[in-house]
Amino acid sequence: MQYSTETRHLHQEIIDQLSEPQASISPKYFYDALGSRLFELITQLPEYYPTRTEHAVMVEHARAIATAIGQGGTLIDLGAGNCEKAAALFDSLQPSQYVALDISSDFLHKAVAGLRKKFPTIDMSAVGIDLSTQFDLPPSVHTQSRTFFYPGSSIGNFDPPDAIALLAHIRHLCRNSGGLLIGVDLVKDHATLEAAYNDELGVTGAFNLNLLNHVNTLLGSDFHPREWRHRARYASAQSRIEMYLEASRDLTVSWPGGERDFKTGERIHTESSYKYRLGDFETLLKRAGFTRTQSWTDPRQWFGVFYANA
Repeated sequence: MQYSTETRHLHQEIIDQLSEPQASISPKYFYDALGSRLFELITQLPEYYPTRTEHAVMVEHARAIATAIGQGGTLIDLGAGNCEKAAALFDSLQPSQYVALDISSDFLHKAVAGLRKKFPTIDMSAVGIDLSTQFDLPPSVHTQSRTFFYPGSSIGNFDPPDAIALLAHIRHLCRNSGGLLIGVDLVKDHATLEAAYNDELGVTGAFNLNLLNHVNTLLGSDFHPREWRHRARYASAQSRIEMYLEASRDLTVSWPGGERDFKTGERIHTESSYKYRLGDFETLLKRAGFTRTQSWTDPRQWFGVFYANA
């Protein structure tokens, strides 16, 4: 079977991650069609506070956020998912153009098609993009007054050096006009953090295990999700949630051209989710080249929303 250069690169990336002493799989592979739907369910769980807390901050401070950003520009939605968070900004920001970017391309195109019916006067486009790469924007994206929107604390999935690199790239794409509106999960008590990733219904576990189904489809491997367990814990030294898949017995996973043995209890690292303090994240933005920053938070300071000028 002949594979494209992009597909061969993807295969090699997964194989390299699985072959490291600490096996890992990038969290970007969570988001096939089923994974995207499962994540929507996660955001509705009582334990998962980030989505509703971020929404409350955005609603309470909508006028101040709109004043900081201005109206009529281009809204570029990073990791758009179902596009609902960005759509909630349309009334206050009145964008002339909306560009939704996400790795789950099919899911994204369906979401944008639905939005076009509700907001026919806004120029909309959907673009399948991997944010972990040095991505660029299509020529159709207006160059002036670009506001990048990165909600949900997805920046937390990147180790700090990679987060700075991504933020610096976003600043470059602003073309010295506009800025970044970004949601960031803040440091809080460990019990609340760990409960958000270990819900009673097991939806987060299903989301984590579905990663193996997606890798099987992409790589041709023979992971059996029933042989793995979901694990999530807060690592206070790194200020991050760590999510793993743990082998329930000794087993071997094969893929075309290779295989790996896993011992009982051996883990595959599937996600880190860094939690920040307000001042620490402001420093991160400045190191990435952004200038003036403003921030808003909820009364408990569980979640922060930042706007940083390019």
